[in-house]
Amino acid sequence: MKRIAITAGASSLLTLLLVYGLGAATAMTRETVLENVRVEVIERSIPSGGERTPYIRPTDQVIVFLNDASYDRIDSRTGETISRSRKAGEVIWHSRGEMAPKLVNTGSGPFRSLIIQLKDRDLTQ
Repeated sequence: MKRIAITAGASSLLTLLLVYGLGAATAMTRETVLENVRVEVIERSIPSGGERTPYIRPTDQVIVFLNDASYDRIDSRTGETISRSRKAGEVIWHSRGEMAPKLVNTGSGPFRSLIIQLKDRDLTQ
């Protein structure tokens, strides 16, 4: 009976560690912090070991890195991996329609950025 209780306890502990450890490693958060007819600003956080899945960029985007970041950029067509490092305050541009690659945070902490999505608008107004 004692052996069963110890085995059950160890199994429960291992399950909790796996569920919370792996879940925390892959959970990316996105929060819209400003939106109007011209722009949507999203704060994104990718925890250490977490991933962003590939997607096609719906708009032109300005990305502002809020902290130092290290990540692998994995091309979805070729599988090529490029390691990148960015400094807090660094700004990059991406054009509408580009294929955004898979990103994997290789840093020791979360990597945070602002995604500023420029909306199409009628310039005659």
